[in-house]
Amino acid sequence: MGACMALCSLASCASCLCGSAPCLLCGCCPSSNNSTVTRLVFSFFLLLGTLVSIIMILPGMETQLRKIPGFCQGGSTIPGIENHFNCDVIVGYKSVYRMCFAMACFFFLFSAIMIRVRTSKDPRASIQNGFWFFKFLILVGITVGAFFIPDGTFNDVWFYFGIVGSFMFILIQLILLIDFAHSWNEIWVRNAEEGNSKGWFFGLLFFTGLHYALAFAAVVLFYVYYTTPDGCTEHKVFISLNLIFCVIISVVSILPKVQDASPQSGLLQSSLITLYTMYVTWSAMTNNPNRECNPSLLSLVSNVSSSSHPTPTTAPGMVQWWDAQGIVGLVIFLFCTLYASIRSSSNAQVNRLMQTEEGKGSEVESKVDGDGPQRVVDNEEDGVTYSYSFFHFHLFLASLYIMMTLTNWYKPDTTTQAMASSMPAVWVKICSSWLSLALYLWTLIGPVLLPNRDFS
Repeated sequence: MGACMALCSLASCASCLCGSAPCLLCGCCPSSNNSTVTRLVFSFFLLLGTLVSIIMILPGMETQLRKIPGFCQGGSTIPGIENHFNCDVIVGYKSVYRMCFAMACFFFLFSAIMIRVRTSKDPRASIQNGFWFFKFLILVGITVGAFFIPDGTFNDVWFYFGIVGSFMFILIQLILLIDFAHSWNEIWVRNAEEGNSKGWFFGLLFFTGLHYALAFAAVVLFYVYYTTPDGCTEHKVFISLNLIFCVIISVVSILPKVQDASPQSGLLQSSLITLYTMYVTWSAMTNNPNRECNPSLLSLVSNVSSSSHPTPTTAPGMVQWWDAQGIVGLVIFLFCTLYASIRSSSNAQVNRLMQTEEGKGSEVESKVDGDGPQRVVDNEEDGVTYSYSFFHFHLFLASLYIMMTLTNWYKPDTTTQAMASSMPAVWVKICSSWLSLALYLWTLIGPVLLPNRDFS
């Protein structure tokens, strides 16, 4: 009897994984919409690939693989068995490039397939919302094939793909942060007004002050550690300009005309954007190949000048994979990826930019049948709540961004098999911060300059 029940349970799981039913998370999630569950599962695919990339790039991983008899070329051997695997490709930056290449191809493929899907009645919507086992096999197959790509010019070419894609993803991160700050401010203000409690206003004031305090502290540290009295002119310009721009957007956000046109704007959003801008500025400066203007993290912690640590210049192939800005970048990436999967925003400007219409899907209540409540309901029969194609394109860009983050935006050198910092990465990050600030400024002044246009 128990075996029969187990087989029935297995058959149910098989239909869930191999069919078009959106039931992958039915047993562990409360009642939720089909659109949300699908985005969460695709985001899980991305996070799984990120985890694999992190494991592959861990220090000492190649040494451990070489200890496996008969596995790595040049490693331990078993009599009569030839070592087939090139562990230089399986681990290190090459493995990250190939893993992220596979994820990028996977999501770009679905982005192309899902163009102009309007409702869940479209046959392609069944592919989007189901067949998870087959989609996972496709991802695994592309990944395996990616590791057979010869070095050649692949690493150099894919580096520039990563640069462009990461630039675009940084802008998407900013849009998501703006949306998060708007939702945060809207919810807390509504709670304060409905509950007649000043605690919510105090919370908004506290976090606004905290964001500005952290940003100001970052600026001070930037001038202390990333500039010199007689040099590092680029860094001084970057820090000063971004500081001035952040002051401008903060002042503009509380102007009376801006407040009248956009009541939801305020200092909380500006403070969060200011803090994010300082992070991008810091991330850019850590890619400067000039070590006098870019001290190592160890030098900052131990308060030792970079001149006493010549190893970065004498050994350009040595890469510090886990530096502070890389870890912060991973945290922001994880937050934005998960938020993009579950977001439900009333901000029309952000919805248009992100190609989402959260209020458009049909409201479907959970149905109850003989097996209990239906955990996941199809809320897209009358219209999709987000652009399937753009969502996958967003994950495609995220794959490129995680590739650049895990390799610290270093440029691979195929002749020396080393990694080196490069100024293009610096300028891409700085330009993305300027474009991000310009985009946020437009969300503030757009309703004032174009009063007849609907920005609500």
